[in-house]
Amino acid sequence: MPPWGRERALSAQQLGRGPSRASGPGPRPVPTGPDGGPAPSPPARFVGWLGGLGGAAAGYGVFQALFGVLPDSLDGQLAKYLIAGVSGLGTAAAAWLAAALVRARADRAAHGPARPAPASFVPGPLQQVLSDAYDTLAGQMAVVDDPVLGRLTGWAHSLGENTPSRPTPVGTAYGLHIVLDLGVPDGRLGTGDLVDTLWRLRLPDGGWSARSQGLQARPEVTALVLGALARAGVSRDRLAAEVARCEARFTPDHDRAGRESAHVVTTVLRGLLRAAPGSALLPVLREAVVDGAIDDPRRDHLRCWSYRLQAPYGPPSPLHTAQAVVALDRAGRVLGENAAARAAREDGVRWLLACPDARHDTCPDLDNLREEVRRPRTDDPARHEVLNVRHFTAAWVVRALLTPTAREVARADGLQAAWRERLEGAAAAVWAGQTGGIWTWGPGEQGGLRQPMWMTYQGLSALRAHAVCRYQPEQ
Repeated sequence: MPPWGRERALSAQQLGRGPSRASGPGPRPVPTGPDGGPAPSPPARFVGWLGGLGGAAAGYGVFQALFGVLPDSLDGQLAKYLIAGVSGLGTAAAAWLAAALVRARADRAAHGPARPAPASFVPGPLQQVLSDAYDTLAGQMAVVDDPVLGRLTGWAHSLGENTPSRPTPVGTAYGLHIVLDLGVPDGRLGTGDLVDTLWRLRLPDGGWSARSQGLQARPEVTALVLGALARAGVSRDRLAAEVARCEARFTPDHDRAGRESAHVVTTVLRGLLRAAPGSALLPVLREAVVDGAIDDPRRDHLRCWSYRLQAPYGPPSPLHTAQAVVALDRAGRVLGENAAARAAREDGVRWLLACPDARHDTCPDLDNLREEVRRPRTDDPARHEVLNVRHFTAAWVVRALLTPTAREVARADGLQAAWRERLEGAAAAVWAGQTGGIWTWGPGEQGGLRQPMWMTYQGLSALRAHAVCRYQPEQ
């Protein structure tokens, strides 16, 4: 789920193409011969010299030798010629095969195996990025003893905040997602402490909210936390009461603004698919996403999504289209296929692949976005709660193009080249935004740089999924 804040986007750094190569000891140099190739060993030189005489020469030599030593008692000169000739031909064939074997072995030694030997393997830079991110999270994790809630272990909304760091539901939920992605190589970060903290951060009436939303539980934050808890192994029975509260509050009557927001609906849909795959609300939300698709005449009238699911719709949005594709793809696997939903998400993939720009690492389709979700306040309906939402667009495009739906569409439509080009461009844009495994979102109102937890999670998740997609074992 995207972020909350008032900052504007920071321009991405330019990506250094190609993996870096670490220097260090490698295989010992191979002696070279006069032609630049490796020098043959002494036995190979000797056999090679013999083979150089040629099969015909060897065969002729055997013929002459046998003809000279065979006794005259054989039945005439013709018999001697036949015996010597057959022996010579056999020797010529054997000599030719031996020379060919020597040449094949020499060529293999000169060119080496088709793939690098294990001793020459150099780890890629992503491994260091993941390690750096883990170290940063471990170093900035906050542990606070609250007199009411007890010990809280987790993270604030952003890393490096100037105010005293106090774990929040959003920061800690995304931190838990990161830990689950990276694994737990040591005891500095423990999923159990993070799970306990999220339960302690529940609001008095149940549910969770963002720091700026006060004591009113909101479905998008509640679904985020429930999804993280479910992924960490919390049982569905323990989650059931909070799932029921989320379902009851996320209706058009209780939260009309949320039900009209593509971001809010897709976030709740993804969270409940993890926490409550049997929820009766899931088919309703899937239908709302499908019905909220719009037609874009600028891209062959393909369907896509804007920031709203109901009229008046906004302009086509790569960010919200990617979010819808991801949510509908997951829903299809959990709930079973639905023809209308499948057709809509396939059109969404085609719309993303139809980006007309020449550069796909800096194209407008990857621009980060901000939006506002305005809701009436429960304590004063005449006033509104304004939720500032920020979106890491490139990371969402990577995740959308890596869905099984996207790969199937690219293969069926013959768009593999366009798929690879746009995927690699979006992944390059994601990579360019990180420094030491942490992503930064623009200068804040006080001029400082913000490093929201949600952005680092989305960046790491996108790069990790991209690396898994590109992995091919050595043959």
